Amino acid sequence: MLFGKLLHATVARARVVKVTVPELPEGYFYVDAKDVPGDNNVNIVLDDTPVFCRETVEYIGEPIAMLCGPEEKIVESLRDACLVEYEELEPVLDLRRATQSFFDYAYGHGDVEKAFAEADKIYDEEFETGYQEQAYLEPQGMMAQPESDGRMFVHGSTQCIFYIRNAVARVLGCGPEGVHIMQDVTGGAFGGKEAFPSILGSQVAVAAHKCGKPVRCVFDRREDMEYSSKRHPSLCRYRVAVKSGRITAMDIDVIFNAGAYSTLSAVVLQRGIIASPGIYQVPNLHIRGRAVKTNTTPSGAYRGFGAPQTFFAVEMMMDHIARDLGVDSLAFKEAHCSKQGDFTSTRGRYHDPVPIPAMIEELDKVCNYREKRKAYGLPQSGRFRRGIGMSLLFHGAGFTGSGERDIIKAVAKLRKYKDGTVEILAASGDIGQGVRTTFSKIVAHELNLPMDRIICNHPDTARVADSGPTVASRSIMVVGELLRRAAEKLRREWVDGEEQEVEEHYRHPDYLIPFDLSTVTGDAYPTYAWAVNAIEVEVDTLTGFIRVLGAYGSFDVGTPIDENIVIGQLEGGFLQGIGYSSMEKMDYDAKGRIRNHSFSDYLIPTAQDVPNLQCILHVEKFPYGPYGAKGAGELPLVGAPAAFLEAVEQAMGGKSLHHIPFTAEDVLSVIEKEGI
Repeated sequence: MLFGKLLHATVARARVVKVTVPELPEGYFYVDAKDVPGDNNVNIVLDDTPVFCRETVEYIGEPIAMLCGPEEKIVESLRDACLVEYEELEPVLDLRRATQSFFDYAYGHGDVEKAFAEADKIYDEEFETGYQEQAYLEPQGMMAQPESDGRMFVHGSTQCIFYIRNAVARVLGCGPEGVHIMQDVTGGAFGGKEAFPSILGSQVAVAAHKCGKPVRCVFDRREDMEYSSKRHPSLCRYRVAVKSGRITAMDIDVIFNAGAYSTLSAVVLQRGIIASPGIYQVPNLHIRGRAVKTNTTPSGAYRGFGAPQTFFAVEMMMDHIARDLGVDSLAFKEAHCSKQGDFTSTRGRYHDPVPIPAMIEELDKVCNYREKRKAYGLPQSGRFRRGIGMSLLFHGAGFTGSGERDIIKAVAKLRKYKDGTVEILAASGDIGQGVRTTFSKIVAHELNLPMDRIICNHPDTARVADSGPTVASRSIMVVGELLRRAAEKLRREWVDGEEQEVEEHYRHPDYLIPFDLSTVTGDAYPTYAWAVNAIEVEVDTLTGFIRVLGAYGSFDVGTPIDENIVIGQLEGGFLQGIGYSSMEKMDYDAKGRIRNHSFSDYLIPTAQDVPNLQCILHVEKFPYGPYGAKGAGELPLVGAPAAFLEAVEQAMGGKSLHHIPFTAEDVLSVIEKEGI
């Protein structure tokens, strides 16, 4: 096995004039774009991400080449001895200065101009969110091994094995049958291992093809945090018309910083703009969304997938309008809340129950929200001030639009062996969310077998059906239902002592309104998971420190197949959202380099930061999910930012705040400026 180490660009934008490579000892190799046997583009969405750089580099960290060899320290020293000559070009680092859009969508309904012309009052505000690092357990790592039959075997820490298969096959210039991909044990992903392993997997595959030996590349933590994908920073502008105390129109402009390459920005942006009006009924609506190019680290998938950015903005906007109108924020939100049967922002329908009112009442009993909101709204003095905020939200379960039907076309299989054991053959990977346990429970239940008679290994594209990627809160709702139906079929056809195999294909619910991406209309999702979050804080006006006194969430994710796993997901996601809101500040310097690239200076929350965190389940069954289950993985993160910042606003005397993360330094800055 050879170790692979990437030679990364050290400038944000430049033409690569020359790379001087030191003399390589025998058995050591230099691999770059000239060694790519197929297409030097990684198959993601636009296919614009190179395996190794072209004539120019577009961000600090872009891979120029890979050095490979049998001794890791020697490989590192050879990599560090490479001299790259650049002709530097002017980079674009600020999304406000970006002139190129990878994706640009617009949609709406009603007569927005008329509503603004007739409004009693018009509100106009901007909201910003920053990067968020996934901070998964182990860093990015992939390994490629040429096999004796001519195939390339690639395996590593990932969540989408068939994505990697398609990418590597294209890069090697072979068909899908020429490669196979396996997921190794993966300690978390949070979206960070959706597209990036296709890039790293392609790089090690090219290296292994050239070297004729297995090549392993595992990032160290600093390399991972500095150069791998993050959550998209965003800038959202909301213009809102109000007449007679009601919102009559919203004009929303959403900008996501895609970074140097497009990666998954198309679908992240789609979910972001669909969520941008929140859960509210807006009779006149215009939304525009752009994912812009900058010469910064490419952004990518992250739990919530565009929705946390826009739900933060719309919930804060609703709170600010309510305060200006002199009405209670929650009452104002409740008055505009959608109900079952109402139109969605894309003119689909909320076909299933919208349990928000009942969830509000459940949460109020748990944390005494209404009474605390009223008490903390009175003038406060002294060093410590308190506040409480609440957010109302949904998360569309599954792929946006008709992606499940037209693109993914999921298939799942079960194989029964002669001894009566049954193997699950599906592409969904366990990334800490427990699908191996949950899938096994579903199949065992349908077949009336003990769990130890069910086999659920880490998936390999050579053996399993393509049930789609492990993303979009779809694994249990979509793939779990396929396995339930397959198990039901196997139970009917069971023959003792014989080997049998059954498969099931995805069926799109026939009641859905067809989705058209060109107009962004129709049912964007087959159903929605719902949540109400409340966060209570205490602000220290001397130090700026924000202490979370309590975080409370009511979540409707349908029927929990394994309640312990679901509660673990809810608690982890909620805490991750609080980190995004408060302490997880990451930025780049004037040259475009990520500055805080270690856990010494990028902080994530622990149980000690939110010792009082309570998650409760509100169950509304989804008839097309197994036993009524919906997606659970992403929902718990989405609402935390708005609930947190609403609480901070109240603790700081009702000052309107507009960005996250909101840190102790931000608190002190507002205190100094406003004289609180």
